[in-house]
Amino acid sequence: MKLLVDQFLLHLKAQRNFARNTIKAYQFDLTEFNAYAAANRAAAPASLDRLLMRGYIASISDRKVSRNTLLRKISAVRSFVHYLLETGQLETDPFDLITIPKKEKRLPRFMTEGEVGRLQDHNRPEEINAREKTYFHSLRDYALFELVYSSGLRRSEASGLNIGDLDLYSGFARVMGKGSRERLVPVGDKALTAIREYLDTRPKPLAHGLPLFLNHKNSRLTGAGIALIFRKMAKRARFVRPMNPHSVRHSFATHMLDHGCDLKSLQEMLGHKNLQTTEIYTHVSLERLKEVYDKAHPRSKK
Repeated sequence: MKLLVDQFLLHLKAQRNFARNTIKAYQFDLTEFNAYAAANRAAAPASLDRLLMRGYIASISDRKVSRNTLLRKISAVRSFVHYLLETGQLETDPFDLITIPKKEKRLPRFMTEGEVGRLQDHNRPEEINAREKTYFHSLRDYALFELVYSSGLRRSEASGLNIGDLDLYSGFARVMGKGSRERLVPVGDKALTAIREYLDTRPKPLAHGLPLFLNHKNSRLTGAGIALIFRKMAKRARFVRPMNPHSVRHSFATHMLDHGCDLKSLQEMLGHKNLQTTEIYTHVSLERLKEVYDKAHPRSKK
């Protein structure tokens, strides 16, 4: 079965142009499923029946994972099964007549505009340089945060940026998003200023094809490295709630809508394939609007 899983992952990469992180998630979930199938003597596609699938779903549920994690794992196996059906290696769909739980609707976590300001105030390079004498990456960290918040980038997108992807004069960045879909995103003046100041101190050369953000070894800063930097920045600002690159992206989207951005433009800036994905932020804005109304209107409460 492992060989078939490997062929399927290759198909996702070569034929369906899936992002590297998505393929890694599929690989993790299918390796887990493969181990369960092997333990239940299901070594060939013909052994993948409804009973096995029910057992697998139950075994994942018993681990008390979140509903969305469960659904992600089921989705990976279903995609693999559909591949086997399409290639003629499986005759019937073992997921027929199995009821799949619905996705949990969770509103994205985001920072208020006040919290963004607080984070910026506690991480200004001059402040960090004065307090942390042995830390030499304050300009990079500040430029990175400003860019992610200014343009709503995913951490993988920020990590993948090269110097030549940024046009400091027109204020745009060329970003490679999910599914290798390229897009142009606007970059705000504050972010551009922070990036220019970082580039003045960034190790040379500044060739177009080199990574924009470097780690302490002068190689490309990874997504995990970006997450670590943002956690450190949140700690300096004494945030109680966790803060990560995705919550900064959520903050960008929520604040854009709060200030009148239309959904279609926001969809393009975020690089969402479907408008439905972007619509979740309207719920966030409406929730906040109702909260403000309840606090401000004298007759909002009985």
